[in-house]
Amino acid sequence: MKTMHLTNRFIIVFSWVLLAAGCKVRQTNIDQSKSLIPSTYNGSNDTTNSAYLQWRIFFKDPQLQSLIDTALKNNRELLIYSQEVTALKAEIKEKKAEYIPFINFSPEYGLEKEPRFTRHGALDEHLDIEPGKRIPNPLQDYRLKLDFAWEIDVWKKLRSAKKAAEYRYLAGIEGRNFLISQLVSEIAESYYELLALDNLLELVNQNISIQEKALEVVQQQKNAAKVTQLAVNRFEAQLNNTIALKYQILQKIQAQENKLRFLTGSPNLQIQRNKETLFQDLNDSIFIGVPLQLFYNRPDIRRAEKELMAADLDVYSARMAFMPAFGLVNSFGLGAYSGSVLFNPESMMLNGALEMITPLINRNALNAMLQKAKARQKQAIYNYEQAMIKAFLEVKTQVANIENFRMALQRKIYQVDILNQSVGISNNLFLSAKADYAEVLLTQREALEAKVELIENYLQYNQSRIMLYKSLGGGWK
Repeated sequence: MKTMHLTNRFIIVFSWVLLAAGCKVRQTNIDQSKSLIPSTYNGSNDTTNSAYLQWRIFFKDPQLQSLIDTALKNNRELLIYSQEVTALKAEIKEKKAEYIPFINFSPEYGLEKEPRFTRHGALDEHLDIEPGKRIPNPLQDYRLKLDFAWEIDVWKKLRSAKKAAEYRYLAGIEGRNFLISQLVSEIAESYYELLALDNLLELVNQNISIQEKALEVVQQQKNAAKVTQLAVNRFEAQLNNTIALKYQILQKIQAQENKLRFLTGSPNLQIQRNKETLFQDLNDSIFIGVPLQLFYNRPDIRRAEKELMAADLDVYSARMAFMPAFGLVNSFGLGAYSGSVLFNPESMMLNGALEMITPLINRNALNAMLQKAKARQKQAIYNYEQAMIKAFLEVKTQVANIENFRMALQRKIYQVDILNQSVGISNNLFLSAKADYAEVLLTQREALEAKVELIENYLQYNQSRIMLYKSLGGGWK
């Protein structure tokens, strides 16, 4: 008896030691991770933030809005991810069911025939199943049974697993929001690139007309013996080079339209647009607020935070797996050899037990599970920190891009104005035989290149505004 008491005490003490060890759950300090980035971007504490604008307000072009609307309905990647979110929601119900009692209804029928010349067969030959009635051979067995099983979640291991599933579901929603933000910005960038190509095509067509007229003038001068065939060849070569550029642009337009069709999930969609939009809204300011707002506006950071919270709970659940598990197992029902007596009071059966399972030996699997959970937790911490650092630096980069492209645009516009004047001057000098045809060609080429670069600068400026809006966390609301 004394030995029995010592054994019971040992089990109790050992259980409390495990409990103490299991309760030392590492709580990840999310606020500490937030201190990795500064409190301001450039010393300003102004909290006005363009990320709070809905994309319909930020993108004023109705044709671009129509493309985005179509994409949000039909984009296949977005539809695929939506099913992933649905699966994560179903996982919550699955985890919740694990700590709710299980009740099963089991109607059973059995038939047993004992050999006569065995111990059981010989006994059955002389026993009554009812007064004055021998045990039949074969013996039928009718049963109607309710089985009840419930693991008592003493250490909240199962509820923690459910909570982790809820955080993963929320992370999935944030992942979908991030995908929406990415999709909106990608469509806007592609749309503006298409506008730039339309403007380049118009510019090239204008230059083709100018160069065709210039070629006619040179041919007339050659017929008048004022220039040689070399001049005609040079002008004709430049014209053909510009025509080849036109076909390259047409191919890029086709590819860009198909890209937008793919993003919108509509292979036959007609891409309506107004090329003048490329030069509009350039003076609209974008307010960047403070870095702290990234934690509320950036879906990728919010997703990483939810995944980190889920990983913390996974570590807790893995630790609690070392603790004793308690469960209730009960059965209630009716059993008889014949349906005629199945519902008699004497046919009622009942059994129950309280189980405790304590892992003592061969805990390698539990240790491996805990180590894996800890590794996942560290991985989630690094993902969270990486997401916030990336977001902060993306904003800084795009702010610098916008400022630099704005300054470049001012210089490029001035350069184009000067070269336009130079083209007119060179043409007049050439007609009056005061300039060589090479000067005319060079001036025309420089003017065309400068105008192409000006359009590209407008594109880069617009795309930097789009990227800054996305970097701040805009586009998914």
